[in-house]
Amino acid sequence: MGNDVRRPSEDERLAYLRTKAAALPHQPGVYIMLDERDRVIYVGKSRCLHDRVSQYFHGWHDVKTTRMASRVYDFHFITCDTEMEALALENRLIKQHTPRYNIRLKDAKSYPYIKLNVGAPYPRLSMTRQRTEDGSLYFGPYSGTAAVFSIINTLEKTLGMPACKLQFPRDIGKERPCIYRQTGRCVGVCAGDVSEEEYAGITKRAVDILRGDTGRAIRETEERMNKCAEELRFEEAARLRDSIAAMRRLGEKQKTVGAPDFECDVVAVSAAENMQCAAVFYIRSGYITDTEHFLFGPDEILGAIPDADSATEDASDTESPITSFIVSLYQGRTYIPREILLSFRLPAEECTALSTYLSAEAGHKVTLRTPERGDARQLCRMAEDDARRHGENEHRRESGDEKLLISLAQLLGLETLPERIECYDISSYGNEYITAGMIVAQNAKLKKSDYRFFKIKCQSGQDDYAAMREAILRRAAHLADEGGSYAEMPDLILLDGGRGHVSVVRQALAEAGFRIPVFGMVKDEHHKTRTLCSDTGEISVAREQAVFRFVYGLQEEVHRFTVSRMDQQKRKTLRSSTLEKIPGIGPAKAKRLLAHFGTLGAVKDADLETLAAAPGISRADAEHIISYFSAAHKPQ
Repeated sequence: MGNDVRRPSEDERLAYLRTKAAALPHQPGVYIMLDERDRVIYVGKSRCLHDRVSQYFHGWHDVKTTRMASRVYDFHFITCDTEMEALALENRLIKQHTPRYNIRLKDAKSYPYIKLNVGAPYPRLSMTRQRTEDGSLYFGPYSGTAAVFSIINTLEKTLGMPACKLQFPRDIGKERPCIYRQTGRCVGVCAGDVSEEEYAGITKRAVDILRGDTGRAIRETEERMNKCAEELRFEEAARLRDSIAAMRRLGEKQKTVGAPDFECDVVAVSAAENMQCAAVFYIRSGYITDTEHFLFGPDEILGAIPDADSATEDASDTESPITSFIVSLYQGRTYIPREILLSFRLPAEECTALSTYLSAEAGHKVTLRTPERGDARQLCRMAEDDARRHGENEHRRESGDEKLLISLAQLLGLETLPERIECYDISSYGNEYITAGMIVAQNAKLKKSDYRFFKIKCQSGQDDYAAMREAILRRAAHLADEGGSYAEMPDLILLDGGRGHVSVVRQALAEAGFRIPVFGMVKDEHHKTRTLCSDTGEISVAREQAVFRFVYGLQEEVHRFTVSRMDQQKRKTLRSSTLEKIPGIGPAKAKRLLAHFGTLGAVKDADLETLAAAPGISRADAEHIISYFSAAHKPQ
């Protein structure tokens, strides 16, 4: 149907889809929804394809599902033998197609842990993404490496654990103690003053803190601090005071919620206006080691949240997209706990299929349950409250961003809200190294993953208009691409320039067959944004302070990005071109030299033997390089 030349009417679309859905089999499988251009916009799974797919084209749905269903022009399906097989296939297809209306988490990753290699004579702390059976102690997982390195740094400073790369006991006494030993930050294992028994006490305190028992470590550190103060060692006492404060902050984050051997994950979901938020608590050794939040916007179908307090086990026989979220959450992980608590209730069959799937991934039985009472239920409520607060805070922030975009749209007379804004600037160094930079703001936030730069190829000298035209036409050529953010149509284009730039870009877009609003960002004599302009007049933004700050920030960012990329190209080319002036050194050898030595200065400082040992460089080449730079430094 997606290949029809004539777009069908709404009645024709629904009639076609309902007829096709009515012919689906009553068995498990995966369905793939397509839009009018045959692009995959949603992937779902069901234990009964006929019933599930038919629901999309009959009756009432929530706003998100209604929006998705209104854009479906065709669908494919794949039957499966079991619901677990359908769940696994759905997950693979979502990763393959990244559909617009499916839940989109970050790419699969192994979450970081803190590792303590307790089997070594002098155990050390490290970050790892692999949890293996090697006798070490693992703490986590944590939501990111920033949290891991912050904790490791705090423990090393607090307990005096070495942070260097020396290996003990192998390197004891081989080097002079570093500045950390002199300042008291490290106990100085390298000096040979610390026995394995003494270090074992330090290791035990580290384990206590990582397991949430910071009280004992704080008391011992306070005793050391008071002793240092009595002995007039005030600098060390101050350092210990700071360490105590750091431990207390760490202890506040590590909220104890269960027995020392209690371990599970808690998944909760809460709705806030036009978004939903999921909170995940990672509980290890009886305390919350970390939390993670996931926000789902209007285009991501998470569905209605089943109420754990009022629903029964068999209250619903429809598939919940929350299942896809849980599968995405745990994909690629090296460790999945044996128990996952849910603040909501999944249909019994769906919960069984999910448990079977995760158990196969984990290599041990994984149980999912929705507790109804006791401490486990209280944990779920705590996670629900956390998800609700996080979602409300995000909604308030996004509401402010939406008001900003509405004000901007009103000022410029736009027909739609400028959710995706692309800004362009041109930077050059003389008649060479001409670069166009493109930055993107998505929903009033910079989206750096979509930044692009263009090395201008036209031989027009310092002609900003020609350079801008080339950049826009090269950008427009990708608007017809299939998939990816680079194929997204911008709602507004802003240029660092005046009426002439706007006129050139509008003409180029018209030639390419696109109608996109274009305005220039005009600067005053103080190099600050003065107005926005069309090709016929100017629009002041001074009275709208929020809009002014936003546009000024975009203009500064696109200028920074473009100049930095131009500088990179200039430095790279200048280094290569300098070396290519040397007899016998062409582009290939110049590239090898820079790759081997890293900088042009390192090439200049290298002696004959070092140069001759570089890959692809002969002794004659090395002599020419020495001679060239020696002559360059002779006084004229």
